[in-house]
Amino acid sequence: MVKVIRSTVLSAPVEAVWDVLRDFNGHDRWHPAVATSKVERNIASDQVGCVRRFRLEDGSELREQLLSLSDIEQTFSYCLLDTPIPLFNYVAHVRLFPVTDGDQTFWEWESKFDTKSGEEDKMATLVGDGIYTTGFNAIRTHLGLGD
Repeated sequence: MVKVIRSTVLSAPVEAVWDVLRDFNGHDRWHPAVATSKVERNIASDQVGCVRRFRLEDGSELREQLLSLSDIEQTFSYCLLDTPIPLFNYVAHVRLFPVTDGDQTFWEWESKFDTKSGEEDKMATLVGDGIYTTGFNAIRTHLGLGD
């Protein structure tokens, strides 16, 4: 099993970051890899169990399911249901913590998954850098942060 963890500190209050991230179907508005996204069966995007179907800029389609969401803890978890990428048993967790020194946000994004033998490093880099680190930078841009 591969484990990927990335984290960052954003120069924004945790409430502002959570306001963007808690919308499980909102990633097409800030992540540059996501072209379009829609929650299936018109379920609310913050309802545990909802499934988002989205298309990447390269035309690939994926489906992910929201497993948990906590406004109190400012966390959510999700899993991949369908993907053309060899990521199996993929489960990810997003956690936000307030950094009280300067009213900032600590953001941790982690996942565990299986993949084809010999693809572990490639998939870890794709997820960690291509999705998570790119997402951190995209949120900075989306929120108009200069850091």
